[in-house]
Amino acid sequence: MIGILAQGGSGPVIPDFGGGGAGNSCVRDNGFFCWNWFQQNWSDTFQPRLIEHIELTVVALAIGFVISFAAALFAYRYKWFDFPFTTFSAFLYTIPSLALFQVLVGITGLTLATALIPLVTYTLLILFRNTLIGLQEVPDEVREAARGMGLTRRQILWRVELPLALPAILAGLQIAAVTVVSLATVAAFVYDHGLGSPIFDAINRGTFKTELIGAGGLAILLGIASYAFFAVIQRVATPWARYRRA
Repeated sequence: MIGILAQGGSGPVIPDFGGGGAGNSCVRDNGFFCWNWFQQNWSDTFQPRLIEHIELTVVALAIGFVISFAAALFAYRYKWFDFPFTTFSAFLYTIPSLALFQVLVGITGLTLATALIPLVTYTLLILFRNTLIGLQEVPDEVREAARGMGLTRRQILWRVELPLALPAILAGLQIAAVTVVSLATVAAFVYDHGLGSPIFDAINRGTFKTELIGAGGLAILLGIASYAFFAVIQRVATPWARYRRA
């Protein structure tokens, strides 16, 4: 609802953005950010959408990581697989997100799959390359020492190579997480979930600034939190990398 006429029908149009809009001067004037309106609508608008956004991000990141990790291990074992998978994932990465969402609507409809498929595809190149490069950069002398200790090829992979590749893998997850958080807002265009939903709703209301800034600000904070989360994980899980830099 964009607005209602004042009493008598001859007065100016008063915007009604919900939450007592006509009686709140900040909301009525569409102020830059109406804190009271944001608080009043936190539990039924922003909090549920924030939780949905986190869930969408975690699911897309998890699926993308499983696919990319398996592909990277296969490419590490069989060198020929590196080029075709890199080319394929790079091609998917170049497709504009909004166009991909719209194309998938005709195939999978306005469903969760339509939102998840593009989000997953945009993680593949990042996670695959970081995992593979992390494994390839393990020093040869380290592998030789592991073989000299009698470790099998599988044991070397899981006990030596993957732990040493962990900083690169976590760096890939860090970048992919921020990417998914940002693109998940666009996913609301085809699947009414996440923080993109109140953003589009604010635009449809006549660019209601408080809802737009509130949802957009939460998306930005979530992206920063995702980056910081993996930075902390990387710092805790790979102390040797920190000491080596020092």
